Amino acid sequence: MTKTAAVELVVVPCLRDNYAFLVHNGETGETALIDAPEAGPIQAALDARDWTLNDILITHHHDDHIDGVGALRTGARAIGAKADAHRLPDLDLAVAEGDVITVCGQKTHIFDVSGHTVGHIAFHMPDAELVFTADSLMALGCGRLFEGTPAQMWESMQKLRALPDDTLICSGHEYTAANARFAATLDPGNPDLISRIKRIETARATGVPTVPSSLTEEKHTNPFLRADIPEFKAAIGMADTPDVDVFAYVRAQKDKF
Repeated sequence: MTKTAAVELVVVPCLRDNYAFLVHNGETGETALIDAPEAGPIQAALDARDWTLNDILITHHHDDHIDGVGALRTGARAIGAKADAHRLPDLDLAVAEGDVITVCGQKTHIFDVSGHTVGHIAFHMPDAELVFTADSLMALGCGRLFEGTPAQMWESMQKLRALPDDTLICSGHEYTAANARFAATLDPGNPDLISRIKRIETARATGVPTVPSSLTEEKHTNPFLRADIPEFKAAIGMADTPDVDVFAYVRAQKDKF
């Protein structure tokens, strides 16, 4: 459990490698859930703390992010993307990029982060220094492009990279070790990456989640955020290649890894 500003953050492991997130405001008693891979572990986490859900925030339509919504939404407001509403559980509030809503007493900004899917959104709580990115920006990675284009995902990466450095990236899966192995094939001399890999190995050996991660460490180590960094481009032999093409190359290499 992490305390940031006026809220507590609880990471809830679900399914084989998914994460859901609970945000709780101790002053107001409000609790929000971000994504619902399955109901059981989430309900258990709520019951253990005597919390009741007020809001369920949905990042995108894939089953491993929405399957638990129906069982958990009793009395809770379901919030998701207007552009994706036809593929989501019935929404009480449909949102789009640029909207600002209040969740657990926190002003929450909506970003369109299409790429993994078209209509994928992220929820940013600036005062709590949290952003919920699901399968867009991930720890040392980004989501596979099932629907969007490299250009869309690269734009999404840049939006998220522009957030304050202290922001915690709350992404949707425990893929970090595999992502680290891939990153090391591209950027083996990166001292920040070498150090991070050691921390990841220690965490996973003891069953500790590697999520959330800080935006600062993502900016220094995540190849999907570094497609316009001259040192990285030179390291992979693409110094004179347009940034979006570098990103597309990195994503294609990861797909084959």
